[in-house]
Amino acid sequence: MGPTASGKTASAIHLIESGLPIELISVDSALVFKDMDIGTAKPSAEELARAPHHLIDIISPEAAYSTAQFRDDALRLMADITARGKVPVLVGGTMLYYNTLQHGIHDLPQASPELRAQLHAEADQIGWPAMHAKLALLDPATAERLKSNDQQRIERALEICMLAGKPMSELLAEPTANALPYRLLKLALTPSDRKVLHERIALRFDTMLQQGLLDEVRMLREKYTLSLDLPSMRCVGYRQAWEHLDGLVDAAEMREKGIAATRQLAKRQLTWLRGMDDVEAIDCLQPDLPIVVAENVRNWLER
Repeated sequence: MGPTASGKTASAIHLIESGLPIELISVDSALVFKDMDIGTAKPSAEELARAPHHLIDIISPEAAYSTAQFRDDALRLMADITARGKVPVLVGGTMLYYNTLQHGIHDLPQASPELRAQLHAEADQIGWPAMHAKLALLDPATAERLKSNDQQRIERALEICMLAGKPMSELLAEPTANALPYRLLKLALTPSDRKVLHERIALRFDTMLQQGLLDEVRMLREKYTLSLDLPSMRCVGYRQAWEHLDGLVDAAEMREKGIAATRQLAKRQLTWLRGMDDVEAIDCLQPDLPIVVAENVRNWLER
């Protein structure tokens, strides 16, 4: 586990090439999308040939992939892998996926089309920042971690509060009955110096632009029926590139927004990691990171 640009892919590939009896499962809500390669920092075809990852390139950018779907797919793959006498290694930065995989799915109210229509009508009148303020009164903990313009998550949180009669954060804090039936080693690749990680993030975004991120987004818009409301186009980098192609921001502002959004993503990922228990932190800035990760995994397997 770890924030973006922390060296997860390189460490995972080294695990395979060091001869450990493992198979890799991607834990990344962006890598599930086909044809989204540059902006997601997807492992290259050559890297995937050396170290295959499950759950990469499995759905169209027009589709959605839920946390529950991930859990079902991951559990099925983990059972298949262990049946072959190997160890599943999960690698990626979507912390909600990890949390749900380990602790199970909470029993939250099903979506209500009628209530959602009411919430949409209210939002049309007062705007989503005001809806966010309304959520802050009902569920301060959830509102604090959501941006004031995050329409989808604000709507769902309000819906849950109103249907359940209690805050979503309270429901999520309750234990589930379907926890993960595996012994776990939880390695978190975290930076000893946040500034260096930020420099890596800026360099990575510039590299994506040089590799043709804008051309990739043009291709996606021509090949698929997409909008900024879809999960695929809400991925960091893609929204900013889309806005630039539409003439809403110039190249410099697109770059600035893209880097800022990626830094915010890394911050959220690190916040998740700090809240997780039994995590073994490894400094992701050390030059021999893949070797250190492999040693940790090998020692754990030998216990």
